[in-house]
Amino acid sequence: MPSSFGQSGIDMLIRKLGSIANLSDEERQAIERLPVRINHLDARQDIVRDGDMPSHCCLILDGWACRYKLLSQGKRQILSFHIAGDIPDLQSLHVHTMDYSLATMKRATVAFIPRENLKELSARFPNLAALLWRDTLVDAATFRAWMTGMGRRTAYERIAHLFCEMYLKLQAAGLAGDYRCPMPLTQTDLADALGLTSVHVNRVLQEMRGHALITLRRHTLVIEAWHDLLQASEFDPTYLHLEKRAAA
Repeated sequence: MPSSFGQSGIDMLIRKLGSIANLSDEERQAIERLPVRINHLDARQDIVRDGDMPSHCCLILDGWACRYKLLSQGKRQILSFHIAGDIPDLQSLHVHTMDYSLATMKRATVAFIPRENLKELSARFPNLAALLWRDTLVDAATFRAWMTGMGRRTAYERIAHLFCEMYLKLQAAGLAGDYRCPMPLTQTDLADALGLTSVHVNRVLQEMRGHALITLRRHTLVIEAWHDLLQASEFDPTYLHLEKRAAA
């Protein structure tokens, strides 16, 4: 049985899976029996590193994290951003050696769930296995959207697209509303995620402010003209598959 300290992690996992599909009482009870260890991590701290063979999967309870690759000269490519409710290393259930690193973007609380317990849960409950599999498919869809942006969108369009994506993800998780959301990312973070320089990011953000599309202050993004931002980035939220979560 999990400790009371780990119950918040179990509750978060039940909310996440239950927001996608209805869970039976038996499935909920099986999730509640998962052992969970809670860690509080500082900003910019690695959770798992490239080449590691972790024995646990990580559920973000609070804060932000990112997947990234680090090249030999110290250049960083951010591969994705993650918020509360995400399990960014879920694929380690079946691919045991990490091919990227996972780090916090700000102070964060994470729940570590033993990989073997999650595999056993998936084997016993095919519906839960399907929900976890769906999570990796949404990840893949997000990678495709990012790759399209890196290859074919302008810097202005890439930043606008990312802001739309993060706002909708945070809104679906109950962490944003009224076109306001947390935005703890630095200009360097945005540059490393979108294949730009920090100078170019700064120039685009100034242009967006000049067009009255956004305001950035105190780690908060305010979208002043949502439909204009959608149009500027040709944003289509289908790849996020948030319909059921938003309706839950």
